[in-house]
Amino acid sequence: MKIRVLTLFPRMFDCLNESIIGRAIKNGILDFAAIDIREYSKDKHQKCDDTPYGGGAGMVMTAQPIYDCINAVDPNHEYLRVYMAPQGETLSDGLCRDLARSGDLLILCGHYEGVDRRVLDLCIDKEISIGDYVLSGGELAAMVVTDGVARFIDGVLGSSASHEDESFSDGLLEYPQYTRPPEFMGLKVPEVLLNGNHKEIEKFRRAESERLTALRRPDLLVGKRAATADEMRGGGKNGD
Repeated sequence: MKIRVLTLFPRMFDCLNESIIGRAIKNGILDFAAIDIREYSKDKHQKCDDTPYGGGAGMVMTAQPIYDCINAVDPNHEYLRVYMAPQGETLSDGLCRDLARSGDLLILCGHYEGVDRRVLDLCIDKEISIGDYVLSGGELAAMVVTDGVARFIDGVLGSSASHEDESFSDGLLEYPQYTRPPEFMGLKVPEVLLNGNHKEIEKFRRAESERLTALRRPDLLVGKRAATADEMRGGGKNGD
């Protein structure tokens, strides 16, 4: 899978060369590059922003460099083009999975007060937000999307079970994890995890997931119950 990020600050993405994503890039499983939008500016000083029409604080990224950058990287519109924006669809585990299945991905990072709306209308397929807060630019959000999507690419994780058992994979938060030693600072690993009974371990982990979800994210359980009720009424994916 190819992921291309368009940004004014490509060096911010050097951190993706570390850890799991870095290994995927090194091994050719993920083809990632951060593209400098400034290189496509027709301004002699490579300027990419200007004051907003109608007044207001800050600067707005101009359309021309972004438009030319997008069309240089993806001239035939073969990538799914995404813009990181607070008003976009909220990122979720399911959306990351869908993006990983959608083919190659182009991510546009805004900065300052945002991007001239016209270039978004002309070029962008989808807007995505990583939460209800504002960042100084889209770069950190684009890193989150890249990491979240990459985990669903075959071969990136050591085992496909790694993301199947994580938080949100079944609409629940992940159960607590433990490793050696069996006792640390007076705290012991639950006995059920030491007895080798995989059926009991599975029951324990499921119960812990449900307990933690009810405690910390009860909204997930409400959505899960609603989906189950809808399927029972015949409103599931195969319902009429």
